[in-house]
Amino acid sequence: METKIFLENSERKKKAVGLIHRAYLTQLKNSRKYTASTKTRAEVKGGGRKPWKQKGTGNARAGSRRSPLFVGGGVIFGPKPRTISKKINKKERRLAILSALYLKKQQFVMVNEDTFTQFDGVKTKKVCQLISTLKLENNSKILFVLSKSNKFFWLSTRNISNIEVTIAGCLNIEQILNANYIVLSNDGLDLINSTYEKNYE
Repeated sequence: METKIFLENSERKKKAVGLIHRAYLTQLKNSRKYTASTKTRAEVKGGGRKPWKQKGTGNARAGSRRSPLFVGGGVIFGPKPRTISKKINKKERRLAILSALYLKKQQFVMVNEDTFTQFDGVKTKKVCQLISTLKLENNSKILFVLSKSNKFFWLSTRNISNIEVTIAGCLNIEQILNANYIVLSNDGLDLINSTYEKNYE
């Protein structure tokens, strides 16, 4: 099967190379979850009573056991759950995905659309046979790009750690860059072109 070329203009390629790195970092940044949390002196339980009297003990003045100066007290400037998002324009993201696919075109493995639609049940063994038929390395990272969602195929691959499944209209730049082989059909390739090349000019 003949593979279409995504970026034919050499000037486009030069401008798009830096976008791959930026789009990848943006995705990593947005996928992080900042959930670490510490309690301030206002949130620590207890400490309502003054630990000792103001004068006459020789100790420094203290108003509460919840003070950060005491063991078990609050934390000064500790981490709190927060949301941090990094933005990239839609056109830039589309170009980054097309550029990543262009760089990976040597790793494309073209199959017939029937290869995915024939899964009418959950059979992991069938997926292993498909990998063997395509002569792909068992330990390599394989990305299957479907033209439309197939629940049975996804469930069949879920138990294999080195395989990921996505839809042509929802490509993930991290999956593309990490994949050693990208298995897709001509229908999936047409859907990629129609989805990510629109509004490019």
